[in-house]
Amino acid sequence: MNVLFLVADDLNSWMLENADRYAGKVVAPNLRKLANSGVNFTRAYTAAPVCSPSRTAFFSGVAPWKSGIYNNAQTISSSEALNQDAVLSLAGLFKKSGYDTFGYGKITHGWDQKEHWDDKVGHKRDPAPPGAPLAKLSGGEQDWGPIHLTEEQMNDTGGANRAIAVLEKKHDKPFFLAYGSFNPHMPWYVPQTYFDMYPLDQIVLPELKEDDLDDLPPLAKGVSDGIGSFADKVIKSGKHKEAVQAYLATTTYVDTQMGRVLDALEKSPYKDNTIVVFLSDHGFHLGEKHHWQKTTLWEEGTHTLLMFRAPEVTTAGGMSERFVSLLDIYPTVAELCGLTPPAYIDGRSLVPLLRDPKAPWQSTAITGLCNKTKTDLAYISIRHELGRYTRYGAEEAEFYDTTKDPHEWTNQIDNPKYASTVKKLRALVPGFEDAAQPLPSALTKKRRETQQGKEKRSSSPFTL
Repeated sequence: MNVLFLVADDLNSWMLENADRYAGKVVAPNLRKLANSGVNFTRAYTAAPVCSPSRTAFFSGVAPWKSGIYNNAQTISSSEALNQDAVLSLAGLFKKSGYDTFGYGKITHGWDQKEHWDDKVGHKRDPAPPGAPLAKLSGGEQDWGPIHLTEEQMNDTGGANRAIAVLEKKHDKPFFLAYGSFNPHMPWYVPQTYFDMYPLDQIVLPELKEDDLDDLPPLAKGVSDGIGSFADKVIKSGKHKEAVQAYLATTTYVDTQMGRVLDALEKSPYKDNTIVVFLSDHGFHLGEKHHWQKTTLWEEGTHTLLMFRAPEVTTAGGMSERFVSLLDIYPTVAELCGLTPPAYIDGRSLVPLLRDPKAPWQSTAITGLCNKTKTDLAYISIRHELGRYTRYGAEEAEFYDTTKDPHEWTNQIDNPKYASTVKKLRALVPGFEDAAQPLPSALTKKRRETQQGKEKRSSSPFTL
């Protein structure tokens, strides 16, 4: 079997047509077609709600609570769990098994065994349009608007072109082909035609709760950014619909590029012996819980897309509501191709669910995170049939009864009615003594050096 491995960045689960997630229109015909051609996992969750730790986890098979990599900017080279001879990237497993390996666009982030790719071209951001920032709310990446490039000139289009070229060639060996889109990562710069698909007067906004942060413990509030976040800036400016429109427009651009690659597979001689995997690396907030982008342990930040099509294994129209993890991808793809993954792999093969989407399954939907500048605590969350439990500190936690509260609006951690449920879920996540300490980041080092400098100056007899 060949493998076509497709990844989108920052693509949330709005396209699943679940009104509890998003009730508006999402134009994504190609990904929906893929979902309907195999098994669509509607309750898939990331191992970490940020690009680098998520991709490091699903591509290495090592969970954040083993590697110590919970957030961006951490020193991955310091992770003992990731820097052992036994650790093999997903591409490396295929390379060592006799496959040709190709990677185009954003696939890994921060951790990669470059020697395991026969050909690899990483992602590049498209240049900002003249006059940026176009939304006039913030500089840097928090912007959106029509791009000045043609679609053919965009970098994600170029990555798709490279993947298509591989599918159009004759191969003497099986291949592992990965294509990753940078979009819909911010900034959202795509051709005007995609904005036109979403008239502003038809935009549906996500449901928000004004006092959503009031029942959170302090560490959770620190994660959410609180009042003053970019989310509040967008909403108070009256540009919330414009922002959602831009996100949806960029989503459809990504769907178009994924569709081009999938169409090339259908036209190729490899369509009947190629496993297709599509995933998004984590979720994305667009104002919910007064938050923008990712890096949270709520549904918006952790819920992802995951689809599999495996010839002679999956049946068209399969849908699984079992709680699964992106960590499960590595052992699943290995088993489908008859390969033996390394013994350290943390995930579990999803092949039983690919054969029968309703097969019995114990939730593996655990997610880890740490504060980007204070990496002293590992925050751990589990999404389960019983709800969501999240542990921040010894005395700081959340529990949501998602059967009654799908938006996670009411923290029930202190409600005695749920005491036994909380106890059960707490036992399913790695304890403080078991979870790897978050590795320091460059930001942490800078913060500590600044603090040490302040303490040194304050202790000097010459300090005024």
